[in-house]
Amino acid sequence: MRHGKKFNHLSRKSSHRIAMLSNMATSLIIHKRITTTLAKAKALRVYIEPLITRSKEDTTHSRRVVFSYLQSKEAVTELFREVSSKVAERPGGYTRILKLGTRLGDNAEMAMIELVDFNLNLLGEKEGVKAKTRRGRRGPGKKSAEEAAVAATGEVKRGKATAKKETKPAAPEPEEKAQEITDTVEESGTVAEAEEPAAEEPDTAAEEETKA
Repeated sequence: MRHGKKFNHLSRKSSHRIAMLSNMATSLIIHKRITTTLAKAKALRVYIEPLITRSKEDTTHSRRVVFSYLQSKEAVTELFREVSSKVAERPGGYTRILKLGTRLGDNAEMAMIELVDFNLNLLGEKEGVKAKTRRGRRGPGKKSAEEAAVAATGEVKRGKATAKKETKPAAPEPEEKAQEITDTVEESGTVAEAEEPAAEEPDTAAEEETKA
C-alpha cells in the first residue's frame, strides 16, 4: 500500500524519470513555457525550482551542480544569465501551472507550465491597471492638479468669449448725430429748405375789419 507516499514515479524507472525531467527542465529554461500532462508538470515544478534558487548565486560550484542535473551547457548559460536576473527578488514560486483540459486520445489532464517572470501579457496587464481612488458619500473625489488647471483655463476662455458677445458698440452722442445729419444735408444741397420754417400767410379778413 502507498499510504502517505506522495512521490509520483510517473510509471517509469528511476533513470528514465530523471532523464525525462532533465530534458523537460532544459526545454522550460530555453523556451520559458512548455505543454505537458498535469502530473508531469507538478513533478517538474519540484525538480526545477531548487535549480532556479541555486542560480541566484553565480559561482563555479553552483554552475557545476546545476549542470549535473540538466546536462546542457546552453540551458545552464541561459539560466545563470537571463533567468537568474529576472527572479533575483522573488523568494520562490518561479513557475506557474495552467490547466488546459483533457487530451483527446487518452483523456489525460493537460497543463502548461511557464516561468512566472517571462509572461509578458500578464506583466503588461498589471502595469496598466490604475489604482482606484476612494470617493466620499457627499460628492466626487478631488480633481488632480492638471485637471483643475485645465478647467480653470477653460473657464477663463469661456468668460472672455461671453464678454466679447455681451459688449455692444456704444450709441453715438446727440452732437455727433447732428453733425452727421448736417454733413449729409450739405452734400445734397437742401440745407436751407430743411432748416427754415414755412412763411405764414397774412390774415386778409382781419385787415378788412379794421379798415371798416
